Amino acid sequence: MSPASHRYLALGDSFTIGTGVGADRSFPAELVRRWRARAIDVELTNPAVNGYATDALIEHELPLARAIRPTLVTLLIGANDIVQRTDEPRYRSQVRHILAELAAAGVAAGAIYGLPQPDWSRAPAASRFGTADQIRAQIVEFNGTLRDETRRAGGRYVDLFPEMRRQAEAGMLAPDGLHPSAEALAEWAKWLETRLLRT
Repeated sequence: MSPASHRYLALGDSFTIGTGVGADRSFPAELVRRWRARAIDVELTNPAVNGYATDALIEHELPLARAIRPTLVTLLIGANDIVQRTDEPRYRSQVRHILAELAAAGVAAGAIYGLPQPDWSRAPAASRFGTADQIRAQIVEFNGTLRDETRRAGGRYVDLFPEMRRQAEAGMLAPDGLHPSAEALAEWAKWLETRLLRT
């Protein structure tokens, strides 16, 4: 079997592994299906874990960058840092560390895509983490930090947050009342399909 044309490493947490709908319906899995339907050969590695914050991603997911030598990386992380009450300066430092390690592993800067966390502030299950306004303000702040640091490192940031907010307002949630529905994640994949790989 010949090597895949693209090796895709999806770094993240529950929003990347598809908590609430299953890994086979996660946005990376949907993306790969869409690319393969267009005869683009992509091998997916998705080590994302429900509940992971940046510390766990650095310890358990990031080492895979050296092992698989990805040609494409998505980074969607921060919701659990908010849950753990991480402040913005520490989150920024963590994101810088992740991006620096990807560079040290030989990942081309232009192959790294930062993605926003969705607006989970008004999900029924989010109330135990603070008021909707408080949570949403932190989501916006952390998304801005990820955007700025990804661009500073030479990567690209794909701002899907307006669409994600529309999904949240439409109640496109998984049965757990917190994570995006399978339909919402399929929309993410559709939005990302031509933005991440243009071949």
